[in-house]
Amino acid sequence: MDITSLVGLLLAWAAILASILMGGGQLSSFWDTASVIMVFGGGFAAMTMGLPLSVVMKTPTVFIKFFLNSPPNVGDLIKQIISLAETARREGLLALEKKMDEIKNPFIKLGVQMAIDGARPETVQEVLTSEIESMAGRHKEAKMILDNIGRYAPAFGMIGTLLGLIIMLGNMSDPSSIGAGMAVALLTTLYGAALSNASVLPMADKLAFASRQEILARDIIIKGVLAIQGGENPRVIEQRLNTYLPPNKRPKAT
Repeated sequence: MDITSLVGLLLAWAAILASILMGGGQLSSFWDTASVIMVFGGGFAAMTMGLPLSVVMKTPTVFIKFFLNSPPNVGDLIKQIISLAETARREGLLALEKKMDEIKNPFIKLGVQMAIDGARPETVQEVLTSEIESMAGRHKEAKMILDNIGRYAPAFGMIGTLLGLIIMLGNMSDPSSIGAGMAVALLTTLYGAALSNASVLPMADKLAFASRQEILARDIIIKGVLAIQGGENPRVIEQRLNTYLPPNKRPKAT
């Protein structure tokens, strides 16, 4: 689990609640069921209209992915690739067959298995690249869910505010109720802005970042597998793959 996801979400909403309390407001005055239905229900409905059902059904999974996202450890991936390269260099490419059960990363396992089976390097690269493109497409769909909710929620907040103002202005017989009516009307705008900027749009940014990290890790794997298949020296492979690491994360030369 990426702890910054949970901490950031809690801090964003804590800042909003703290501002309300420090400003002398009462939490009960910031709740309106009709406004909640307008913003949350309307935002989700608009997202549903804009995407196919197969994508909409992934909504719960997208939120779970946000909280349980675990970025790949590039350093560990490189170490595993180098270990496989040393085995292949010492005992031959077919010797990797006995290592297959030790490989937990399915992407590495696919590439190594294709190399063992004698697939041409161009074929290995094509298949693995297609896997990356397919994964990136799935990640883009997940981000679209959050982006759409983040875009439509403030719009429905404004719609709710306009409806509230129309209802309020239609009942001007009691001037004393204008202030309370105005406050309720503005709540939907608040809900829409808070939902968008304190939740779904930051979530979308986090998923986009995680997707870029996963694509980078898979690019490294492709280069590593092709180098192993080409019989390159493990030290050369290590030096090449370590360029993907920040300088302070690279192993020190001995």
